[in-house]
Amino acid sequence: MVELEVMEKEKEKNGGVKKEDPRLRAISSSIRVVPNFPKPGIMFNDITTLLLRPKVFRDVIDMFVERYKDMHIEAVAGIEARGFIFGPSIALAIGAKFIPLRKPNKLPGEVISEKYELEYGTDCLEMHVEALESKERVLIVDDFVATGGTLCAAIKLIERSGAEVVECACLLGIAKFRDCCKLGEKPVHVLVECLKYNL
Repeated sequence: MVELEVMEKEKEKNGGVKKEDPRLRAISSSIRVVPNFPKPGIMFNDITTLLLRPKVFRDVIDMFVERYKDMHIEAVAGIEARGFIFGPSIALAIGAKFIPLRKPNKLPGEVISEKYELEYGTDCLEMHVEALESKERVLIVDDFVATGGTLCAAIKLIERSGAEVVECACLLGIAKFRDCCKLGEKPVHVLVECLKYNL
């Protein structure tokens, strides 16, 4: 099981209490919960309803950009498939290149691969070998984090190329990932807690 170390939450000058950005409420309310999908017992957090609201979609991108614009990020790596929805927009806004991390046999060039464990079986992420240069600063983007297994595989893949993972960014996460925590030694930033995950 992935070991998590919860970081101290960022606080604003308001009696030591963090003041929540009002955009987060609109983002959370735009996500639909679908029971028993993709299998019984799962409460699926569907982000397609958020994408139908351009202002809220823009707020998601803006909040990530505000966080990362001064971190000297040189590349944004998006995890297939929903990391492709947010990653390219963030990359363009902060002046970084975008790198797709794809499932097996989807990339045409020479790749490096990283397998990871699922609840039942394994999966794999692949990246073009020439996508990153040594020491480049990378942000990993996905839509959702639950166990952290996919993010861990992405971190390992990028570090094998000699690049540096600065942070992982997700729109949604279960409660233990809310705001900011660590996955191994790497920070994970989550905008909103998933509404429900299990029945």
